[in-house]
Amino acid sequence: MRRASATVLLLLAALAPSVARAEAVAVLQGLDKVTARISTIPAPVGESVQFGSLHIDIRACHKRPPEETPESAAFLVIDDVKPGEAPVRIFSGWMFASSPALSALEHPVYDVTLVDCRNAASSSSESSQ
Repeated sequence: MRRASATVLLLLAALAPSVARAEAVAVLQGLDKVTARISTIPAPVGESVQFGSLHIDIRACHKRPPEETPESAAFLVIDDVKPGEAPVRIFSGWMFASSPALSALEHPVYDVTLVDCRNAASSSSESSQ
């Protein structure tokens, strides 16, 4: 009986990070400085999204519980991918929703900031309202 309980706990511990990662969504805001268009970009953690020539890889997204000071933080890796050229890493680090200038993306054409971290269930229910 103990061996079965230990096996179940070990299996749950192994699956928990992948389940949490699949449900987390970083909500990014992208600005194209040439056209002055702002885009909201839902980006699931563990996946990549494209914004213009930028390839954005979301590695982590954390949000503080409601009883604490509001803060969302995401670890992003952003590459500038131009046709016929090798990708250039232009950002790798944590972005904070409350302090976008603390670790900002510096690019002549695009701005990308973190707006929020949500789970996939709340993100899809909010967009359908």
